[in-house]
Amino acid sequence: MHWFYLLSFCLLRVVCLGSATVSNSFKDCSQFFYMQTPPAGIRGSNLKTICQTYSDKQRYATLYDRGHRLALYSAYVFKKSDGKRRVDTPWMYEPQLASDDEGGNMRVLPLSEDIPALVEDSQVVLEDYTDAVEYRRAPLNPDLHQAEPDDKSSTYTLTNVVPLIADFLDSSWNPYLETIRRRLNNFCHGKSFIVTGVTLPGIAIRRNNRDRMTAPKHLWLAYCCPRFDRNSPYEVRFMFPSYGGYALNEHVGFDVVEVPLKTLESFLKNQADIYSDVTVFYKGCLSENTYKKKRRDLTVTQPQPQE
Repeated sequence: MHWFYLLSFCLLRVVCLGSATVSNSFKDCSQFFYMQTPPAGIRGSNLKTICQTYSDKQRYATLYDRGHRLALYSAYVFKKSDGKRRVDTPWMYEPQLASDDEGGNMRVLPLSEDIPALVEDSQVVLEDYTDAVEYRRAPLNPDLHQAEPDDKSSTYTLTNVVPLIADFLDSSWNPYLETIRRRLNNFCHGKSFIVTGVTLPGIAIRRNNRDRMTAPKHLWLAYCCPRFDRNSPYEVRFMFPSYGGYALNEHVGFDVVEVPLKTLESFLKNQADIYSDVTVFYKGCLSENTYKKKRRDLTVTQPQPQE
């Protein structure tokens, strides 16, 4: 039976749109992290790193919890974005989570009756949302935060998605994402680094009497903008170079709480063992001016050679 499922998986006739490398390290896609350093101090026994690649180009990075069939976070680079969404992109899945023998091509999800057991056992599929009427698919790396059409399309993979309460998504989280988009568009010079993640334990969502996926307890986001407008209005000036936010994934009434990065990290450490020693950005995200000053000071204090 195992060989039958494996053969069915390998013979699937689906469209290959990109590739994703699954491993235990982000060394092949470290460019999506500030100072090429992923968040530190996140622990887990069944975690996989995915370098999400679309049309032969890496787009972002995802840490995936195979035990909960849940993305713990996605990390991506933000540039000026128009805020538009794609409406014509099919949902995709990650075959490497199902079989180590696969080459990593990100693929369009087949019809439900054609999904091999190896795929369904390893990750969430669209049918898992059919009876989960309270929840909607919410990408951690959202298309409205991407500028190019292919970057937007690459966000439509279920390994980048978490189930959120529909009311919370519409009334709290999506408006917050738009606020972040406008803030970074207006006051960040160059690129920003964003990490969006979840907390556990959450709520198990069942299908056919089986735990199929996990709705996270909280959603959180942190950004790092090394180059920013130092003449920005007072009400946003303290939100640079880094800031964050978190919210409870519940019905209407739970707004996003915006906090400094260290406060967000303290909140995460108190939520679950997996974040017991978390650091989201290398050295807390230094502004470019601070980083250059430290390098200059280091150069000045270097001992000069004796003549």
